[in-house]
Amino acid sequence: MISEKIFNNTKIAFSLKSDTELERAYFLFKMISIEPLVKIGTAATNFALKAHLPIEGLIRSTVFDHFCGGVNEEDCLPVIHKMFEKGVSSVLDYSVEGKESEAEFDSAMQTILKIIDFAKEIKAIPIAVFKPTGLGRMSLYEKKGAGDSLTPKEQEEWHNIVARYDAICKKAKANDMAVLIDAEESWMQDAADNLVTHMMQKYNTDKPIVFNTLQMYRHDRLEFLKHQHALAKSQGFYLGYKLVRGAYMEKENDRAKDHNYKSPICKSKSATDENFNNGVEYIVKNIDTISLFAGTHNEESSYFLMSLMNENKLENNDARVWFGQLYGMSDNISFNLANKGYNVAKYVPFGPVKDVMPYLIRRAEENTSVAGQTGRELNLISKEKQRRKQD
Repeated sequence: MISEKIFNNTKIAFSLKSDTELERAYFLFKMISIEPLVKIGTAATNFALKAHLPIEGLIRSTVFDHFCGGVNEEDCLPVIHKMFEKGVSSVLDYSVEGKESEAEFDSAMQTILKIIDFAKEIKAIPIAVFKPTGLGRMSLYEKKGAGDSLTPKEQEEWHNIVARYDAICKKAKANDMAVLIDAEESWMQDAADNLVTHMMQKYNTDKPIVFNTLQMYRHDRLEFLKHQHALAKSQGFYLGYKLVRGAYMEKENDRAKDHNYKSPICKSKSATDENFNNGVEYIVKNIDTISLFAGTHNEESSYFLMSLMNENKLENNDARVWFGQLYGMSDNISFNLANKGYNVAKYVPFGPVKDVMPYLIRRAEENTSVAGQTGRELNLISKEKQRRKQD
């Protein structure tokens, strides 16, 4: 393992935050650490938005500005440029969720195409991203993945989904820009996986452009990775994978219980950690044919990947390995890695305030439920506040 522990350096971690921004971050994480408060706040916010109460300004100046880059891509530019001065790139994430109509899916596709063009001249935005359900209905992915026959209308809808994926991946290839495709619930993922593999076969002929996402809290994902690698080798295309632990654990376990099937989730946190690290190790050992985007807020996994790169004689800035964290979280990992010359990108969510609220609520709930995450943030912010007082 890497012996030098770099993630406690709060001076580097919070170098972009003013004293006021640091205080706001402390206040937010303090609030998020109180679970009943998150539940009450979520209910009150949802009610206020539905009742069209004038609270967008309050949301914008607190939780939105901490976790989001802006309301549109231009609005994000100050944040993007500021982070890039410290070596941290941005992945602009259009975080509008829960849409259902073909017009909304077409609009989301146009937004992503616009981002890819927008980023063409901006070195700070080397990667694009989209969610499968941003481009099509969840229930249609589920039906397709289960092998059920589709109605003519559904077949047309599916054809539209494939065309949207293709338009985005084609544009990314033309602009020589990687595109990450997020993973979602397991019951819709098979159809998405098959479609992403098809895009890889088509567009990853010279190097990885299209990246799928593996949620390593699923015990079957390492096997899936190895199977895909065998396929890619036999057909002569490259693989790109974003590895994450996963974001839908309670939902996955509840559904497995309700539908009486074995949960796809690892039995324990330590089994998930081991699975994640095994996936990272497999990719690094096959780095000539698979590229890695390690989406992790876990310090031990970050050190583990740093060690693997060192052992396999990869430069810190090897273009085939990226570390990624969410904007507004784990700055101690992002900025300290960038300071050592590693490739680091922050997911920078953006969109109209009310449309991004489901994303923000999920962030708050995840921070509340992930053991130690909020406490770690508070501890680091407190340490930096103390350091500044003594300077």
